[in-house]
Amino acid sequence: MNSKEPILLTSPSNPRLKQIAKLRQRSHRDDEGALLVEGYRELKRAIDNGWKPHTLVTCPELWLGKHEPALVGRCTAAGATHLQVVPAAFAKISARDRPDGLIAVGPQLRRTLSSLDLPPDALVVVAESIEKPGNLGTILRSADAAGAAAVIVCDRCTDVQNPNVVRASVGTLFSLPVVETSTAEALAFLHERGFRILASTPHAEAFYTDFDLTGPTAVVVGAEQVGLKDAWLESPDCSTVRIPMLGQCDSLNVASATTILLYEVVRQRVAKDRSIVPPPAPHERGGDDPHVDAQHEAVHHLDEARRRV
Repeated sequence: MNSKEPILLTSPSNPRLKQIAKLRQRSHRDDEGALLVEGYRELKRAIDNGWKPHTLVTCPELWLGKHEPALVGRCTAAGATHLQVVPAAFAKISARDRPDGLIAVGPQLRRTLSSLDLPPDALVVVAESIEKPGNLGTILRSADAAGAAAVIVCDRCTDVQNPNVVRASVGTLFSLPVVETSTAEALAFLHERGFRILASTPHAEAFYTDFDLTGPTAVVVGAEQVGLKDAWLESPDCSTVRIPMLGQCDSLNVASATTILLYEVVRQRVAKDRSIVPPPAPHERGGDDPHVDAQHEAVHHLDEARRRV
């Protein structure tokens, strides 16, 4: 049963903390079916989207603002066991240079193609054989920002449950469906549903701006070194496109390229119906993110230092 009072741990060698530290390794995560989430923004987005951690580790000395207690309360209300540790112990389980005193462990996210409930004009991102967790996480963040209905990860080279994917996605791993499958299954899924499929490759003749992307659209990107597999490039269902490159480089970082492609879809859809764009977020100091408070404070101190020079 969840206790209202945290369990206090002071030793970095505590067995519970050692077990959590092991979850940095994929084999241990898969054995336990566990997902590790570190950071205020990431954990808040996870909780906002219904994820229920079973363990929460906090270090109040490392908190950046005043909003963490409310988030801790939401985690414990969801059933998480609360472990409170000292900074030296937290450092043993954190993967960050500047941890902010929040780590949670809960169930992995597993979805299938058959579970996807897509709207009529869905935007879907397909990421094939992406090698770096940071790139995959950034693709998820861009997909969320562009209003994508799902991300399909094909023939994965990096673990979607990797904590670095969660971090680079800023928690958007929890805000949109992410499915892992094979290239063949993804291609068949999109074909059956009549998607316009844009396969990105620097060797294409057509530009990514040459097509109507206001209907059901899939943006397909591949690993930077080898690109997309022939199954995409040779499929009659796919239109190969490129981003114009005016310098000596013939390609962009895959996450950057994905963002450009997605925002052409956004541009076309907003031009057709501006009402799909929500109103701008209010400009407030702090808001519900302690990181913003800390950043404002850092800027204030920097300005004061500059005035004294």
